Amino acid sequence: MYKYDNYDQSIVDARVEEFRDQVNRRLAGQITEDQFKPLRLMNGLYLQLHAYMLRVAVPYGTLDSRQMHMLAHIARKYDRDYGHFTTRQNLQYNWIKLEDAPDILADLASVEMHAIQTSGNCIRNISSDQYAGAAADEVADPRPWAELLRQWSSFHPEFSYLPRKFKIAVIASDEDRAAMRLHDIGIQLVERDGELGGKIFVGGGMGRTPMVAPEIKDFITAADLLSYVEACLRVYNRYGRRDNMYKARIKILVHEIGADEYRRQVEEEFLEVKKLGIDPPQAEFDRIAAFFAPPPFEAGLSDELDRSDPDFAVWIDQNVIAHKAAGYAIVNISLKPQGGIPGDASSAQIDLMADLAKQYSFDELRVTHAQNIVLPHVKKADLYAIWQ
Repeated sequence: MYKYDNYDQSIVDARVEEFRDQVNRRLAGQITEDQFKPLRLMNGLYLQLHAYMLRVAVPYGTLDSRQMHMLAHIARKYDRDYGHFTTRQNLQYNWIKLEDAPDILADLASVEMHAIQTSGNCIRNISSDQYAGAAADEVADPRPWAELLRQWSSFHPEFSYLPRKFKIAVIASDEDRAAMRLHDIGIQLVERDGELGGKIFVGGGMGRTPMVAPEIKDFITAADLLSYVEACLRVYNRYGRRDNMYKARIKILVHEIGADEYRRQVEEEFLEVKKLGIDPPQAEFDRIAAFFAPPPFEAGLSDELDRSDPDFAVWIDQNVIAHKAAGYAIVNISLKPQGGIPGDASSAQIDLMADLAKQYSFDELRVTHAQNIVLPHVKKADLYAIWQ
């Protein structure tokens, strides 16, 4: 998974101190709620009926045990001892006090996390397939592309005040495990004649006007992918409605002018964007991709499983997914208790999942779009111990 360098860390640390000053001014009555609202939304803080809600970014749903333990600590110290994993692979705390928000963000920054661009009319958290890098059916690991898009979209000056919030998902298999076509932009990595590229879908969404995104580009080369996404957003930023928030999403624009006309405008804009040279050099993409190298899988492991315990066999059938490496499996941990709220997890449960990841899954976890947790790289020989 991606690791911060000194520059990344300095950005999130500075953002924490900036917000601490803004909160202190609000608590002192030096600024009004109307003045404070856009400032808190830039830091993922919503004012709800009884308390503040903080949405924490989990880029493409990937976490390590250190980060999970911090999420558990925050739930215990600042919330009501639980966190809520969302359908877009983030985590929310629903009972936050305003005066605690800067300290929470500082704790998050200490483990390379933040809440930047988790709210507001900007490009939100980039989501992806929860099995990325492990799935047997993917043509490539989509996470380097998701990370590239995350870095490109963070603090993007042109797209900080879009007509409405904007969500992007990247997958690399025919099975759409990320609900990619229900995003504003969905990208499916594909191979054509031995060359990696992407199909681009634009204009999906849920809410009061659910739509499945139409295909806008059947193939764009990997070298041009970022420029094409920029062109898609430029057309939306220019022509998306700003007079009615319920008709401001890109799905409405694509629906009203038609996919063909939207495609034509994007193709024209793409030619202009290409002149800017925003696509990263190969060396930069390789630098990012190196963070997502496969873990050191053991060779020669058996794929055999003892299914003599019927309860264990049922658990295998319902919660274990095929892995690309022989002798390994992907394990889903359900966060859907009977009578409970999907996605909720207590601090003790979050700590336990972190410990399981450290012991059995190369210290890696994923948040799923179904509000569950994944251990992506588990030896099949360890499945029985995890089940118990």
